[in-house]
Amino acid sequence: MTKRTKEILDLLDAVYTTEYKCYLNHDSAEQLLIATMLSAQCTDARVNIVTESLFKKYPDMEAFANADLRELEQDIKSTGFYRNKAKNILGCSRKLVEEYGGKVPNDLEILTSLPGVGRKTANVIRGNIFHEPSVVVDTHVKRISRRLGFTKEEDPVKIEYDLMRVLPREHWILYNIQIITFGRQICFARNPKCEECFLTKYCKEYKERKKKGDKA
Repeated sequence: MTKRTKEILDLLDAVYTTEYKCYLNHDSAEQLLIATMLSAQCTDARVNIVTESLFKKYPDMEAFANADLRELEQDIKSTGFYRNKAKNILGCSRKLVEEYGGKVPNDLEILTSLPGVGRKTANVIRGNIFHEPSVVVDTHVKRISRRLGFTKEEDPVKIEYDLMRVLPREHWILYNIQIITFGRQICFARNPKCEECFLTKYCKEYKERKKKGDKA
Protein backbone atom coordinates (compact mmCIF):
# COMPACT_ATOMS: atom_id res chain seq x y z
CA MET A 1 0.00 0.00 0.00
CA THR A 2 1.37 3.40 -0.96
CA LYS A 3 1.65 6.34 1.43
CA ARG A 4 -1.02 8.17 -0.60
CA THR A 5 -3.47 5.25 -0.36
CA LYS A 6 -2.87 4.97 3.39
CA GLU A 7 -3.57 8.68 3.86
CA ILE A 8 -6.89 8.36 1.98
CA LEU A 9 -7.96 5.30 3.99
CA ASP A 10 -6.93 6.93 7.28
CA LEU A 11 -9.10 9.95 6.45
CA LEU A 12 -12.06 7.73 5.54
CA ASP A 13 -11.63 5.82 8.82
CA ALA A 14 -11.47 9.06 10.80
CA VAL A 15 -14.60 10.54 9.22
CA TYR A 16 -16.78 7.45 8.80
CA THR A 17 -15.30 5.16 11.50
CA THR A 18 -14.42 1.51 10.98
CA GLU A 19 -17.89 0.20 11.79
CA TYR A 20 -19.23 -2.44 9.42
CA LYS A 21 -22.81 -1.75 8.39
CA CYS A 22 -25.18 -2.71 5.60
CA TYR A 23 -27.78 -0.24 4.34
CA LEU A 24 -30.18 -2.97 3.23
CA ASN A 25 -32.34 -4.35 6.04
CA HIS A 26 -32.13 -8.13 6.37
CA ASP A 27 -32.19 -10.94 8.91
CA SER A 28 -30.53 -13.63 6.81
CA ALA A 29 -28.34 -14.27 3.78
CA GLU A 30 -31.45 -15.13 1.79
CA GLN A 31 -33.13 -11.82 2.62
CA LEU A 32 -29.98 -9.85 1.78
CA LEU A 33 -29.76 -11.65 -1.56
CA ILE A 34 -33.32 -10.64 -2.48
CA ALA A 35 -32.82 -7.09 -1.20
CA THR A 36 -29.62 -6.68 -3.21
CA MET A 37 -31.32 -7.93 -6.36
CA LEU A 38 -34.08 -5.37 -5.80
CA SER A 39 -31.56 -2.57 -5.22
CA ALA A 40 -30.46 -2.44 -8.87
CA GLN A 41 -31.38 1.03 -10.18
CA CYS A 42 -33.24 1.70 -6.93
CA THR A 43 -32.43 3.42 -3.64
CA ASP A 44 -31.77 1.37 -0.51
CA ALA A 45 -34.46 3.39 1.28
CA ARG A 46 -37.10 2.31 -1.25
CA VAL A 47 -35.92 -1.32 -1.11
CA ASN A 48 -36.19 -1.29 2.69
CA ILE A 49 -39.78 -0.03 2.47
CA VAL A 50 -40.69 -2.80 0.01
CA THR A 51 -38.93 -5.62 1.83
CA GLU A 52 -40.57 -4.80 5.16
CA SER A 53 -43.82 -6.35 3.92
CA LEU A 54 -42.23 -8.58 1.26
CA PHE A 55 -40.28 -10.67 3.77
CA LYS A 56 -43.39 -11.17 5.87
CA LYS A 57 -45.30 -12.42 2.84
CA TYR A 58 -42.40 -14.58 1.63
CA PRO A 59 -40.48 -15.68 4.76
CA ASP A 60 -37.99 -18.02 3.02
CA MET A 61 -36.65 -19.15 -0.33
CA GLU A 62 -39.32 -21.81 -0.68
CA ALA A 63 -42.03 -19.18 -0.38
CA PHE A 64 -40.34 -17.07 -3.09
CA ALA A 65 -39.87 -20.18 -5.26
CA ASN A 66 -43.61 -20.89 -5.09
CA ALA A 67 -44.67 -17.28 -5.67
CA ASP A 68 -46.96 -16.30 -8.53
CA LEU A 69 -44.91 -14.28 -11.03
CA ARG A 70 -47.56 -11.60 -11.69
CA GLU A 71 -48.28 -11.20 -7.99
CA LEU A 72 -44.58 -10.90 -7.17
CA GLU A 73 -44.21 -8.27 -9.88
CA GLN A 74 -46.86 -6.15 -8.15
CA ASP A 75 -45.23 -6.72 -4.75
CA ILE A 76 -41.94 -5.22 -5.95
CA LYS A 77 -43.23 -2.83 -8.62
CA SER A 78 -42.06 0.36 -6.91
CA THR A 79 -38.38 -0.75 -7.08
CA GLY A 80 -38.40 -0.41 -10.88
CA PHE A 81 -37.57 -2.97 -13.58
CA TYR A 82 -39.96 -5.18 -11.62
CA ARG A 83 -40.71 -7.68 -14.38
CA ASN A 84 -37.09 -8.65 -14.84
CA LYS A 85 -36.42 -8.58 -11.10
CA ALA A 86 -39.43 -10.80 -10.36
CA LYS A 87 -38.36 -13.30 -13.03
CA ASN A 88 -34.83 -13.42 -11.61
CA ILE A 89 -36.04 -13.77 -8.02
CA LEU A 90 -38.22 -16.72 -9.00
CA GLY A 91 -35.43 -18.36 -10.98
CA CYS A 92 -32.85 -17.74 -8.28
CA SER A 93 -35.01 -18.95 -5.39
CA ARG A 94 -36.07 -22.08 -7.29
CA LYS A 95 -32.46 -22.99 -8.03
CA LEU A 96 -31.50 -22.42 -4.39
CA VAL A 97 -34.37 -24.62 -3.17
CA GLU A 98 -33.73 -27.37 -5.70
CA GLU A 99 -29.93 -27.49 -5.49
CA TYR A 100 -28.86 -25.91 -2.18
CA GLY A 101 -31.65 -26.62 0.28
CA GLY A 102 -32.91 -23.04 0.11
CA LYS A 103 -29.68 -21.67 1.56
CA VAL A 104 -27.34 -19.11 -0.01
CA PRO A 105 -23.86 -20.57 -0.68
CA ASN A 106 -20.57 -18.78 -0.09
CA ASP A 107 -18.84 -19.75 -3.34
CA LEU A 108 -18.45 -16.89 -5.84
CA GLU A 109 -18.87 -19.08 -8.92
CA ILE A 110 -22.02 -20.70 -7.56
CA LEU A 111 -23.47 -17.34 -6.56
CA THR A 112 -22.84 -15.80 -9.99
CA SER A 113 -24.44 -18.83 -11.65
CA LEU A 114 -27.76 -17.96 -10.01
CA PRO A 115 -30.30 -16.05 -12.16
CA GLY A 116 -29.96 -12.29 -11.65
CA VAL A 117 -26.81 -12.53 -9.52
CA GLY A 118 -23.69 -10.77 -10.81
CA ARG A 119 -20.35 -10.16 -9.12
CA LYS A 120 -21.62 -7.06 -7.30
CA THR A 121 -24.52 -8.94 -5.65
CA ALA A 122 -22.32 -11.96 -4.95
CA ASN A 123 -19.69 -9.79 -3.27
CA VAL A 124 -22.32 -8.04 -1.14
CA ILE A 125 -23.35 -11.47 0.17
CA ARG A 126 -19.80 -12.74 0.65
CA GLY A 127 -18.70 -9.58 2.44
CA ASN A 128 -21.71 -8.91 4.67
CA ILE A 129 -22.79 -12.47 5.46
CA PHE A 130 -19.68 -14.61 5.23
CA HIS A 131 -17.17 -11.83 6.04
CA GLU A 132 -15.06 -12.75 3.04
CA PRO A 133 -12.94 -9.77 1.93
CA SER A 134 -14.79 -8.55 -1.15
CA VAL A 135 -14.88 -5.42 -3.29
CA VAL A 136 -18.36 -4.29 -4.32
CA VAL A 137 -18.32 -1.94 -7.31
CA ASP A 138 -21.53 0.08 -7.37
CA THR A 139 -21.98 3.49 -9.02
CA HIS A 140 -20.46 5.35 -6.03
CA VAL A 141 -17.40 3.10 -5.80
CA LYS A 142 -16.86 3.30 -9.55
CA ARG A 143 -17.17 7.10 -9.72
CA ILE A 144 -15.11 7.93 -6.65
CA SER A 145 -12.39 5.34 -7.23
CA ARG A 146 -11.84 6.91 -10.65
CA ARG A 147 -11.78 10.41 -9.15
CA LEU A 148 -9.22 9.28 -6.57
CA GLY A 149 -7.06 7.72 -9.26
CA PHE A 150 -7.34 4.16 -7.96
CA THR A 151 -8.50 3.04 -11.41
CA LYS A 152 -8.95 4.37 -14.93
CA GLU A 153 -11.32 1.59 -15.95
CA GLU A 154 -15.02 1.84 -16.77
CA ASP A 155 -15.87 -1.87 -16.52
CA PRO A 156 -16.92 -2.84 -12.95
CA VAL A 157 -15.03 -6.15 -13.02
CA LYS A 158 -11.80 -4.43 -14.10
CA ILE A 159 -12.34 -1.78 -11.40
CA GLU A 160 -12.86 -4.55 -8.84
CA TYR A 161 -9.49 -6.10 -9.72
CA ASP A 162 -7.75 -2.70 -9.69
CA LEU A 163 -9.09 -1.98 -6.21
CA MET A 164 -8.05 -5.43 -5.00
CA ARG A 165 -4.50 -4.60 -6.10
CA VAL A 166 -4.45 -1.08 -4.64
CA LEU A 167 -6.25 -1.56 -1.32
CA PRO A 168 -5.17 -3.78 1.58
CA ARG A 169 -7.34 -6.90 1.77
CA GLU A 170 -8.53 -6.11 5.31
CA HIS A 171 -9.95 -2.79 4.09
CA TRP A 172 -11.93 -4.03 1.09
CA ILE A 173 -15.36 -4.29 2.75
CA LEU A 174 -14.84 -1.15 4.81
CA TYR A 175 -13.84 0.84 1.71
CA ASN A 176 -17.17 -0.14 0.09
CA ILE A 177 -19.16 1.07 3.09
CA GLN A 178 -17.22 4.31 3.51
CA ILE A 179 -17.22 5.24 -0.18
CA ILE A 180 -20.96 4.63 -0.54
CA THR A 181 -21.57 6.96 2.43
CA PHE A 182 -19.13 9.52 1.02
CA GLY A 183 -20.82 9.34 -2.38
CA ARG A 184 -24.26 9.91 -0.88
CA GLN A 185 -23.21 12.80 1.35
CA ILE A 186 -20.50 14.69 -0.53
CA CYS A 187 -19.09 13.25 -3.76
CA PHE A 188 -22.19 13.36 -5.98
CA ALA A 189 -22.03 12.44 -9.66
CA ARG A 190 -23.16 15.96 -10.53
CA ASN A 191 -22.26 19.04 -8.51
CA PRO A 192 -20.15 17.32 -5.83
CA LYS A 193 -19.71 19.32 -2.60
CA CYS A 194 -16.01 19.95 -3.14
CA GLU A 195 -16.03 22.79 -0.60
CA GLU A 196 -17.00 20.26 2.10
CA CYS A 197 -14.75 17.45 0.86
CA PHE A 198 -11.83 16.18 2.94
CA LEU A 199 -10.26 14.35 -0.02
CA THR A 200 -9.81 17.16 -2.57
CA LYS A 201 -6.03 16.88 -2.12
CA TYR A 202 -6.23 13.41 -3.70
CA CYS A 203 -9.00 14.01 -6.26
CA LYS A 204 -7.83 14.08 -9.87
CA GLU A 205 -11.10 15.54 -11.13
CA TYR A 206 -10.95 18.38 -8.58
CA LYS A 207 -7.38 19.23 -9.63
CA GLU A 208 -8.38 19.29 -13.29
CA ARG A 209 -11.35 21.53 -12.52
CA LYS A 210 -9.14 23.90 -10.53
CA LYS A 211 -6.62 24.01 -13.35
CA LYS A 212 -9.31 24.97 -15.85
CA GLY A 213 -10.63 27.59 -13.45
CA ASP A 214 -7.21 29.10 -12.95
CA LYS A 215 -6.69 29.35 -16.73
CA ALA A 216 -10.10 30.97 -17.31
